Amino acid sequence: MNILYAIQGTGNGHLMRALDVVPQLQQRVAALGGQLDILVSGPPADLPLPFAVKYRVGGMGFLFGKKGGINFVKTFRQFNSADFLHDIRHLPVESYDLVINDFEPVSAWACRLRHRPCVALSHQSAVLHPAAPRPDDEDPTGRAVLRHYAPHTAQYGFHFQAYAPGISTPVIRQQVRELTPTDEGHYTVYLPAFAEQTLVERLRYLSRTVRWEVFSKHSAQPATYGNVLVWPVSGDFLQSLARAHGVLCGAGFETPAEALYLGKRLLVVPMKQQYEQQCNAAALAKMGVPVVRGLKDKHLDRLDDWLHRGRPVPVDYPDRTGAVLDQLLAEQLGVKTADVVMKSQL
Repeated sequence: MNILYAIQGTGNGHLMRALDVVPQLQQRVAALGGQLDILVSGPPADLPLPFAVKYRVGGMGFLFGKKGGINFVKTFRQFNSADFLHDIRHLPVESYDLVINDFEPVSAWACRLRHRPCVALSHQSAVLHPAAPRPDDEDPTGRAVLRHYAPHTAQYGFHFQAYAPGISTPVIRQQVRELTPTDEGHYTVYLPAFAEQTLVERLRYLSRTVRWEVFSKHSAQPATYGNVLVWPVSGDFLQSLARAHGVLCGAGFETPAEALYLGKRLLVVPMKQQYEQQCNAAALAKMGVPVVRGLKDKHLDRLDDWLHRGRPVPVDYPDRTGAVLDQLLAEQLGVKTADVVMKSQL
């Protein structure tokens, strides 16, 4: 029994989820007498991985800009279509009994090319579900990209709420579940699509008394600008998150979910021209999380109101990762869930 688990490596969200998924999947595959191989695509990750990666491929990732969106020029420049097609043609998906895919395009298209099943285990598959919230302004192009980026034959999704059967609440990694939240008064900021200088200027303009702890993909060294402390993403983000009074971040999935789980007041700024984040923002807004569309002057009143009157939004995120994996293996491999659990505990 050989299984390939393929992970989209752009950003840190998919990899953070993999920190919980991979050990539990390894345990279950080993109990079945099989082997789990890992594929990661995209640029080098900021997050160190505690498990072996068999395949590293370029994939088709997106590069963050510095003005609140994706830098499409750099994205297209770094994309090598010849390598992408080569990886699709040569990835041996036919050697695996099952390919599980977290929004990873190379393995997905390799399966499509060879008419092999590809099972999505991702947030994106939940975003596409008809029951999931949508933004008021639809984006047919963005939705089409999301739908065809990593095609699949079956899906198991994660979202901020369990909107329908087959959609589970977020995977909260054990590192976060083991934290003891406190409130030391600062605000943790993770807005990777903005330049460090822009964040410093906007945050200091918003408040020169609030303590901001900014984690920036564009910074290699820690720096202090008055009441704004800037760390590279490799800094101790989790401790900052656990000690924060509030969290200001993009409308991704993992960071907002972890902030909600820890009981932090949250405000999100969805990336421009990024349909998934627009959908996430719509879902969070329905839950009562404030959303602003940027950091320009016209948005500062909303930010200021959040600073003074924001409240945490209560959520219930039980640990269901193992149950989802058991369901997936039972339905896709014909292995009874109870048998998988029993063998994984031997």
